[in-house]
Amino acid sequence: MENKYLNILREIKSVSMSTVSSDGMPQARIIDVMLVENQSLYFCTARGKDFYAELLENNMVAVVGMTKNYQMIRLSGKAKHLSEQKLWIDKIFKNNPIMNDVYPGEARYILEPFCINSGSIEYFDISSTPVYREYDSFGNMDSIMKGFEITGDCISCGICAENCPQHCIDSKSKYMIQQQHCLHCGLCYETCPVKAIKRRTKIC
Repeated sequence: MENKYLNILREIKSVSMSTVSSDGMPQARIIDVMLVENQSLYFCTARGKDFYAELLENNMVAVVGMTKNYQMIRLSGKAKHLSEQKLWIDKIFKNNPIMNDVYPGEARYILEPFCINSGSIEYFDISSTPVYREYDSFGNMDSIMKGFEITGDCISCGICAENCPQHCIDSKSKYMIQQQHCLHCGLCYETCPVKAIKRRTKIC
C-alpha cells in the first residue's frame, strides 16, 4: 500500500525542496512531484542546474508541501539518482504531459530522474481544532519525534496547562502533553516553574 502522505505530496505536486550547496548554504526551490509508486516519490531536474550538482554531492533533501486546506507535510530523506534515465524520463512525461511543452522532443533527455525511497514524514493540520500532528516514515528510515514532554519532576501546579494555546495538556491522572495536538511552541517549557518539561527528539 502506498504511503498516504507521499500521495498527498503528489496531489499538491509543486512543493518546496531543499538541499545544501557545496559552500554549506541552504538552497530551496519549487520542484514538481512527478510520480509516486512503490513507496517512493519521483522527480527530475536538468543536468545543467545547480540543483542537480547538489543532489549528486549530498543526497539529503527536505520537502515541504501544503494543501489548500492548510495541511502541511514535511519530508526529510535521501534522493537516489536513477539509472535507466530515458526509461524514467519517458515515464515521467507520460504521467505529466505538460512537460512536453517545457522540454519538447529529444530535449527531455537533458533531465535526470531521482527518487526518494527512504524518509521521515511529519503531517501537521492547522485547519482542525485542536491542531493535529502525526509522524510516519517509509523505506529504511525511522520516524523522528519532536516537541516537548513532561518529566517526573512535575509538581502538578497546572501552569503549563493554563498557558497552552491548544489546551492539549491532559491532567486527568498526571500532567501529559497530547502530542498529536501540540504546536511545539514551547510555552509550557518556558513557563514551568520547576523546569520539569524537556525537549524531545527521539527516533521511534
